[in-house]
Amino acid sequence: MAERQKAIIVGVHYDQKEDFSNSMEELAQLAEACDIEVVGEVTQKLDRVHSAHYIGKGKLQELTALLAEKDVQTVLFNDELSPSQVRNLEEATNCKIIDRTVLILDIFAQRAKTKEAMLQVEIAKLQYMLPRLAGLGESLGRQGGGSGLINRGSGETKLELDRRRIEDRISRLHKELDTLVVQRKNQRKMRKKKEMPSIALVGYTNAGKSTLMNVLIEKFHAATEKKVFEKNMLFATLETSVRNITLPNNKSFLLTDTVGFISKLPHQLVKAFRSTLEEVAEADLLIHVVDFSNPNYKEQINVTKQTLKELGAENIPTIYAFNKVDLVMEEVSMAGTDTVYLSAKKQMGIDELIGVITENVFKQYISCEMNIPYDKGNILSYLKERANILSTEYKNEGVYLSIECKEEDYNRYREYVM
Repeated sequence: MAERQKAIIVGVHYDQKEDFSNSMEELAQLAEACDIEVVGEVTQKLDRVHSAHYIGKGKLQELTALLAEKDVQTVLFNDELSPSQVRNLEEATNCKIIDRTVLILDIFAQRAKTKEAMLQVEIAKLQYMLPRLAGLGESLGRQGGGSGLINRGSGETKLELDRRRIEDRISRLHKELDTLVVQRKNQRKMRKKKEMPSIALVGYTNAGKSTLMNVLIEKFHAATEKKVFEKNMLFATLETSVRNITLPNNKSFLLTDTVGFISKLPHQLVKAFRSTLEEVAEADLLIHVVDFSNPNYKEQINVTKQTLKELGAENIPTIYAFNKVDLVMEEVSMAGTDTVYLSAKKQMGIDELIGVITENVFKQYISCEMNIPYDKGNILSYLKERANILSTEYKNEGVYLSIECKEEDYNRYREYVM
């Protein structure tokens, strides 16, 4: 079995950020997700990161000594580094330098399964690389060109060539992605036509969104092959999955599982995944799934809120689903108009969640009584399938129904309303 790559993690605590230790812990988890073993840590408190080496001179010496002592060739940094910082650090340590953005991009690249996700990740990686080509400029010679004054300037630096190749590749990938985006938009239009409420699960990575989605799929007898991938790891879900959930009272909604957020989510990824995340921006209701067992859950809520703001989805009505309550010792209040405490894994609090969803998205339903003549069996079948039948009475004139139905169905069969 091949030996695991070892690394030292490095972070700067600046801006008096309270969540620094959690952020470093998360960096170690990101390393773990890339199968890298963390064997040491170097941190420093500064007003701002050092422009040349990210950390100060003394800390750089400390890092170099630790690398030699642990016999390690890789260093992971807790922030996105500038091209010059990477170059300077490589020279100073003679090691492989990886920043937080690269780690996240790598995880996304490993986990991407669908064509759309693969294209989005590759675009994000190339956009990250583009400004970093400049650092190689000095060592690259000229391509083509000739001697003498006639051909002067006709040569093109390898840097310019590489940049052009990357820009061309990004442009080609965008064209491919645009085709898939159009398909996704058409699917959304079709769904909108059916006037079904759309609900999106959002939240920090590994909060339990996919587990909750699978519980709802199972509970309401949707086909089990419709289940989505779930695993206890960062970024298990990169693909956006949409499923139709029909409740026992015949009220239906579309449920979307989305990619999880993380602090310092690379802007290249948010940009590349924008088309996927549009599912969130166009939802009628968001279920913000929170890992209540995580001591840092409040900070994770803020990160999710900030990312939703970037996507223009901050004003969509939101239910907070505090998940994993089975792992929490403290007593929790189970009530709240927009808050539900649950355990998706143990299937606790699911009925409460459905109750809150129903209150939020089925407001447009109208309660009424109808008398359907016996020769209108097709209307009766339609309503039994599409409306919530509260009571049925067979009388001489027809079938008396007490129902809750959509406004459009109420208007369609208004003549039968009592």
